[in-house]
Amino acid sequence: MRARLLNAFRHLSRGQRLLPLVLLFAHSFVCAAEPALKISFDQPAANWEREGLPIGNGAMGAVVMGGVEIDRLQFNEKTLWTGGPGSKQGYDFGIPSESQINNLVSVRKQIEEVGELTPEAAAKRLGHKAIGYGDYQNFGELVLKFEPIGRFSDYRRELDLDKGLVRVTYTQNGIHFLREYFASYPDGVIAVRVSADKPKSVNVNASFNIPDNRSLQITVKQGRITASGNLNDNGLGYRASFAVIANTPVSETENEVKVVGADSALIILKAGTNYAQRYPSYRGEDPKKVIESTLDRVSKKSFDKLLADHQADYQKIFGRVTLDLGQVSTDLTTPQILNKYRKGDANLDRTLEAIYFQFGRYLLISSSRKGSLPANLQGVWNASNTPPWNDDYHVNINLQMNYWLAETTNLPETLPPFFDFVESLVLPGEQAAKQLFGARGWTLFLNTNIWGFTGLIDWPTAFWQPEAGAWLAQHFYEHYLFSGDTKFLRVHAYPLMKGATQFWLDALVKDPSGKWVVSPSFSPEQGPFVAGAAMSQQIVFDLLRNTSEAAHTLGDENFAKKLSAVLTNLDPGLRIGKWGQLQEWQQDIDDPKNQHRHISHLFALHPGRQIDSAETPEFFQAARTSLNARGDGGTGWSQAWKINLWARLLDGDRAHKLLSDQLVMSTLPNLWDNHPPFQIDGNFGAVAGIAEMLLQSQNNQIQLLPALPGVWSNGSVKGLRARGNWGVDLVWKNGELDEADLTAGLSGKVRLKNSIFRKAFSLIEKDSGKKVTVDITGDTGSFVATANKTYLLNTVKH
Repeated sequence: MRARLLNAFRHLSRGQRLLPLVLLFAHSFVCAAEPALKISFDQPAANWEREGLPIGNGAMGAVVMGGVEIDRLQFNEKTLWTGGPGSKQGYDFGIPSESQINNLVSVRKQIEEVGELTPEAAAKRLGHKAIGYGDYQNFGELVLKFEPIGRFSDYRRELDLDKGLVRVTYTQNGIHFLREYFASYPDGVIAVRVSADKPKSVNVNASFNIPDNRSLQITVKQGRITASGNLNDNGLGYRASFAVIANTPVSETENEVKVVGADSALIILKAGTNYAQRYPSYRGEDPKKVIESTLDRVSKKSFDKLLADHQADYQKIFGRVTLDLGQVSTDLTTPQILNKYRKGDANLDRTLEAIYFQFGRYLLISSSRKGSLPANLQGVWNASNTPPWNDDYHVNINLQMNYWLAETTNLPETLPPFFDFVESLVLPGEQAAKQLFGARGWTLFLNTNIWGFTGLIDWPTAFWQPEAGAWLAQHFYEHYLFSGDTKFLRVHAYPLMKGATQFWLDALVKDPSGKWVVSPSFSPEQGPFVAGAAMSQQIVFDLLRNTSEAAHTLGDENFAKKLSAVLTNLDPGLRIGKWGQLQEWQQDIDDPKNQHRHISHLFALHPGRQIDSAETPEFFQAARTSLNARGDGGTGWSQAWKINLWARLLDGDRAHKLLSDQLVMSTLPNLWDNHPPFQIDGNFGAVAGIAEMLLQSQNNQIQLLPALPGVWSNGSVKGLRARGNWGVDLVWKNGELDEADLTAGLSGKVRLKNSIFRKAFSLIEKDSGKKVTVDITGDTGSFVATANKTYLLNTVKH
């Protein structure tokens, strides 16, 4: 195949040698010896969920199917939702019109008197039927129809993670065709180029396929097609337009643009709605002006310039982190690699793991950028108008898990949508706090949408988690801990954290022992409604402690003093039961045979930081006992959480087993996580877990290779981040740290933990070469760092 391609190029005239195609085939077939981060198939996608290849720029996403004669590029834009204000069903943000305080008091009283309440009884008294909640929508398809000119061969469809680009290549009637797809954040568009190695061989008809649950007007003018209208349910205005640019004149019908006999064709797609992230109306400007001006501007760019601008932006973020586990180059497709996993080829196993790690980073970059909504249950990708769980934002772990990797794997550009979204929930969350609890501050419960839903649903085992706001607030404080950005702490994090804390200062009640507890409390998604379930207490403890620390940092000493008094008497949610387990409830009723996928009572281990091997060894061991009893099964997100938990338990081999189980049991052929169905939090959570295996920095120390699995005996990672604004590069050999490059973002004392400090080692400041004085206690070394300096730690060779 390689020789045939090269020979074909040699026989073209100089003017016919289309440089992009030559470079593509030269790279793909001549230089295939270099390990590449690619997800590849040798046939068009037959199933969107299992085989589609995703591209995205935060606001928009598309899935490449790569059909030869008909290519359907299904696309999304995050703000196209049914429900909300204007919905024909009505909409109340999930908040009853009448105060629910009396119902709350009666439930609390029953729990105090009887000890518990069934979920069904709790839902009957506290639940609220959701109306007008809505669903994330499929925007439509960009349909490309190609002239049928015979059977095709040599088909390849691949997502190049390094380049942020999907390519489709195939040979048909002796002509080598290339399609390139990417979503540009700088230009805010999705771009597709079709080209061939034989001049005048590109013949394509482009059109829209728009779902029928909305009004639709199609206009065609000067090589552009626009689809616009309003959703039937809520009247939300939408608009999508694409422009077709070719080196030959294009023709038009009433719903199609045609290209005949071109060397190449470029299609540029832009979509939007009149949604605005603004309570309570959630409506803004007509997207027409933005879409038309964007296409006017971008259409003047060459494809090469479009691609270069996209890749400069994308690679600046993606390229910060590299991971070498010993992966190798392979011509196998991704489904073949996945099928061979854990079947004896260690190098191929490491290849899959390295690709999976970087694919998760790619997915977050592609589904969460400034100016858009955060990544939802499926990131930005959705092919249904009635998707599973509304393709919404579940805030009882799923939205939080989506962003666990953002700090550690050096993706801060993905965080603004999360922060903006959570801040937008404060005003409706204040109404929820007032109406449902009679409390100040703000909160929300199990799930939310883009319409500020902060109230309740009525599903008995999944409707009640008033700690959700506190958990979301954790990410704001974590960003401060990682960045050291006191302006962010003062302007964004602390006001939001303080509001969430004020809610709990009003909502906590005292139990018979005099401790502050959450009541009613429910451990997702099992057991009765009680007072003081472990997860509830641990999350509230985490919030109040973080807010107290922030108050001290910013000089709000009066509030810090108030919190200190509450924290002293707050049940922390940590108890050891009769079989040595960490109790899930105040009552010692845990079943050692229970293997429920939720492991809620281990929040204090991860993502919390109450449980620590050195500070709380007894709870550390109890957490291990509980996690071991829960088993290694579960859905994708559950397995991903367990990877992180075992990493925090410093057991790299068990963490790796969970990772490998997830790859075998909960991963689709295109490497999307399979709940089932597709749910993206498992991808993100597993990547965060891999990072936790290599680097941890909770509780004021940086642990280097804290949970390195035996199968990763040699390797390196570059670009991870640690709390305290540290950049960390690591090299290890034979299972032990060999070298660490540590770059300080702030000045101050730092504590490093690794067995290297029990051996002969060297620590120098790299620029000057000066030796750094280290205070050693066991396997911990401490030194005073200077901001913007890089320190080299390595073993001393004898």
